[in-house]
Amino acid sequence: MRSPPASVIDRWLERKLDGMPPGIHRAVEAWVRTLLDGGPRSEPRSRHTAWAYLGEIQPVLLEWSNRYDHLREVTREDIIAARDAVTGKQRESRIVALRSLFRHAKKNGQLFHNPTIRIRVPRQTGSVLQALDQADIDEAIAATTPDIRLIVSLAAVHAARPKMIRTMQLDDIDLGNRRITVGGHVRPLDDLTHRAVLDWLDHRRNRWPNTANPHLLITQKPAVELGPAGKLWTTQATRNLTATLERLRVDRQLEEVLIHGADPLHLALVFGIDEKTAVRYADSARQLLQAEIEAGVSPR
Repeated sequence: MRSPPASVIDRWLERKLDGMPPGIHRAVEAWVRTLLDGGPRSEPRSRHTAWAYLGEIQPVLLEWSNRYDHLREVTREDIIAARDAVTGKQRESRIVALRSLFRHAKKNGQLFHNPTIRIRVPRQTGSVLQALDQADIDEAIAATTPDIRLIVSLAAVHAARPKMIRTMQLDDIDLGNRRITVGGHVRPLDDLTHRAVLDWLDHRRNRWPNTANPHLLITQKPAVELGPAGKLWTTQATRNLTATLERLRVDRQLEEVLIHGADPLHLALVFGIDEKTAVRYADSARQLLQAEIEAGVSPR
């Protein structure tokens, strides 16, 4: 496939890399141009591959650009957080693109070590969803800052995805009636989340008393704007823990179906998930309960 004109590539790269500091900008641009043109030991890739790779990790690179000046500052924990910010096939695509970028940077002497080495996309054991150990849940809940306590509570109690957490509005919290709206579904506001909300709102008022941002959770930059916090910010809360936000969300939905019976309709109504996903949780619950019976453990 013929490569697009250089001017087209230049304009595209300028647009995609805008906002990145020189140390990151140079490394990423060199990587993309090697993908397109090939190198001493590599064949050129299709422009669609190069565009897909950069498109997948551009949000990650921009997030890192707020904290780092060079790719060599990126840690293994940053890579894991970027991986866990997405789910499904996107996780695999993101890790593949990041591996390609950091391998190129290491090969060309821009890094001392490659933080993507031995990082894999975690897979479920077989086809059965697995519950978290209580110790892992307790470790996640024992957060030390108001924002992280609220983020973890929303995932662990209300099965909220990172995007739901980032886009929640102040109006989604009804303290008077002890109600919370998560993903468009109104739910009772439990004691754990209620305390976390009160602590966070108190912190928010003290830190940014004049902000007009309507989102519940904000950071320094969104505090002077109106948009939500960055994609990776929410996942930083559990990046070093076994109980990541995704695992906490899955565990909460699995707990619901284990307690209330393997009823997909109930799960779909409570969390607003689609029928196919609800059936998968129900099937996993039946298999887990059967395994407990066979092992001589009292059913939940």
